[in-house]
Amino acid sequence: MKCIELIILISIFSITVFAQNTEKLTLSKTIGLAQEKSPHAISAKHTLRSAYWNYRYYKASYKPSLTLNTSPEFNRGIERVVQPDGTYNFVHVSELSNDISLEISQNIPFTGGNLFIKSSLLRDDQIEGEGTTAYRSQPISIGYQQNLIGYNEIKWNSKIEPLRWQEAKKQYNETMELVASQASIYYFELAAAQTDVEIAKSNLASADTLCTFAEGRYNIGTISENEMLQLKLNKLREETNLLDANITLQTVAENLRNFLDLPTNTSLRVDISKLPDSLITSFFDNKPLEISIEQALNYALKNSPELDKYYRNQLESRQNLAYCKANSGLKANLYIQFGLSQTAAELSETYHSPTDMQYASLTLSIPILDWGKGKGSKKVAQSNVDLSDINAEQGIKSFEQNVIKMVQQFNLQSKRVEVAKQVDQTAEKRYEVARQLYLLGKNTILDLNSAISEKDSARRNYISSLSTYWSLYYGLRSITGYDFANNCPINWDIQI
Repeated sequence: MKCIELIILISIFSITVFAQNTEKLTLSKTIGLAQEKSPHAISAKHTLRSAYWNYRYYKASYKPSLTLNTSPEFNRGIERVVQPDGTYNFVHVSELSNDISLEISQNIPFTGGNLFIKSSLLRDDQIEGEGTTAYRSQPISIGYQQNLIGYNEIKWNSKIEPLRWQEAKKQYNETMELVASQASIYYFELAAAQTDVEIAKSNLASADTLCTFAEGRYNIGTISENEMLQLKLNKLREETNLLDANITLQTVAENLRNFLDLPTNTSLRVDISKLPDSLITSFFDNKPLEISIEQALNYALKNSPELDKYYRNQLESRQNLAYCKANSGLKANLYIQFGLSQTAAELSETYHSPTDMQYASLTLSIPILDWGKGKGSKKVAQSNVDLSDINAEQGIKSFEQNVIKMVQQFNLQSKRVEVAKQVDQTAEKRYEVARQLYLLGKNTILDLNSAISEKDSARRNYISSLSTYWSLYYGLRSITGYDFANNCPINWDIQI
């Protein structure tokens, strides 16, 4: 009776732990919760949002901008003023100036320059003395500024930023499928832990029955004392196994609860009798899903962010090389502005009969002695270009090999699942036969223990093979960006 009391106590303890807010999980429900609430999924969503707004910022640089500028200035003090004869005199000044301008600016991607149209007005008030007021207006002026030699940042951004946004979207798809893969691992860990508890309970109950039965046989002398002691040891071992299994179950459930970001008072249970089997592609011949290596490679090269990352790194290294070359040699900057201008003492008169104005400047900078600084920066940048090319070539090869390996493992794993399932069913039947034979006195305790061990091991191996199968499946979905079960690309969408 002590064994039955122990089972009841453990059951009461389990019910107490799992009494509140029981969440009955299936694999699809677990994955859905993970992709919605897990910290990994939420982090991926924020990363994608950040990438989206960076991309929007880049796109905005290609559109015209409208800017209102003003800079009021008050100056009261003594300043040095040039006299008509070329001498200087110190004059007390007290003035207030206000200016305002409205400017439309547009970047030119092809040249990297900037075109602008501006209208401005300046008012200058002499506060002391006669208190004069003067206005200067520029009703309209058109200007253009351009770096004539070298680095065109806008052109390089037009190559890199769209690729960066494309990479971010693919990365999000990949991360969500990796979350699914990890969720499936946690799901089957919980299933395995629950299975261990059920196995331990069943084995303990069976060991208790066998001990009771064996006591009667021992009393009449049909079994030896050694065999009787072996059965008692089996019972004690199963009591320990049940305690350990419950502790492991609590730990595994807590890990999954944290991964799903569920309240601590939520209990998680898996219906062990309805564990998902391998995917079936043909319901007529019950054929498991088999993925073509060539098909998986094509989807992976198209949908994985890895290739975009390598290509972006190559472009960024070349961008840095272009920047170093432009800043280590001759630099020339052009600024041109022309328009209309007028001054007057009255505001209304500043817009009457304006005169034309032109302004142009060309700035040249020629390095003569930099002690090898420019040459060194170019050499480092060129080395980084070569390194990025090598990394891309090796990375793509490694990536393709990884895809091929995963496909091969997945196709083999479906067969392993089927074999493990058959072994599990066979081991269960063998245990029942061995148990009945032992009760009839036609089997030894060693045969019974062997049957128990094989039954438990077969059940655990079956769940483990299912865990490997589903984690491989979602791993393949993440690396290829393709849903092989439904024959469609994976394209997650969120509200930015």
